[in-house]
Amino acid sequence: MEPQNLTGVSEFLLLGLSEDPELQPLLFGLFLSMYLITVTGNLLIILAVTSDSHLHTPMYFFLSNLSLADIVFISSTVPKMLVNIQAQSKTITYGGCLTQMSFFYVFACLDDLLLTVMAYDRFVAICHPLHYTVIMNPRLCGLLLLVSFFISLLDSQLHISMVSQLTFCTDVKIPHFFCDPTQLFSLACSDTSIYIILLYCIGAIFGCVPFSGILFSYTRNVSSILRVSSSGRKYKAFSTCGSHLSVVCLFYGTGIGVYLSSAVSSSPRKCAVSSVMYTVVTPMLNPFIYSLRNRDIKRALRRLLSRTA
Repeated sequence: MEPQNLTGVSEFLLLGLSEDPELQPLLFGLFLSMYLITVTGNLLIILAVTSDSHLHTPMYFFLSNLSLADIVFISSTVPKMLVNIQAQSKTITYGGCLTQMSFFYVFACLDDLLLTVMAYDRFVAICHPLHYTVIMNPRLCGLLLLVSFFISLLDSQLHISMVSQLTFCTDVKIPHFFCDPTQLFSLACSDTSIYIILLYCIGAIFGCVPFSGILFSYTRNVSSILRVSSSGRKYKAFSTCGSHLSVVCLFYGTGIGVYLSSAVSSSPRKCAVSSVMYTVVTPMLNPFIYSLRNRDIKRALRRLLSRTA
């Protein structure tokens, strides 16, 4: 078949996690439940932070924005999959595919950068406690959020621009539940070697640089905490970092796990199943990690729920 320009492709087919008709109701119920839990949990975090004046600090400002990013992140993929299962359809329009991809990469990258900014916040709080309020002022916090968003937007546009240059044969079937550029590259009829190299370079830059910043921050944090003589102050310092560090390990652990499984396994369907970990499970667990390990959040949630009861 002659390859046709991407602008001539009206729709793609998302094959999802399974084509077994008997599994569709189970998948629908499972992912609907996970989606509702994720949205509810993250909304509760946002409401708790905004309603409690004691939580109007840089750490919780970034946490509420992380929760908002998680809501949009999971909303970029799961609702479309649920609609396709319910309607017994696998199609997604060309414009819908690019829009989904754009939101997915904006908020995946924003998650990554917000975790880095939160690590910097903990670094200042532990290593420079006397200057914390001066350094982490509202102006800097707003600037860090805006810079993170614009960098995420740049990352998304780089992916979109690469995909828009691809040419495809007719009847494009994506063995995934969302428009993943790596799958689109493998389905393209044109030469994608340069784009694949660029894709991995972009992934290395936007993944390794933030992770290096987090690693550096926690190296300095641990060094500073170990020099503290009081065991009570040590415990308090470690507890303030515990929730964030757990989320960082979950985010990067699932991401690296998906990358390794895709490198080892030649089955696109298995890669799609493993990608559920960082696209669905991680955003769902984040609010539980912060609420269960953080006394201030639990106290704010109790106040919030008591008002609504």
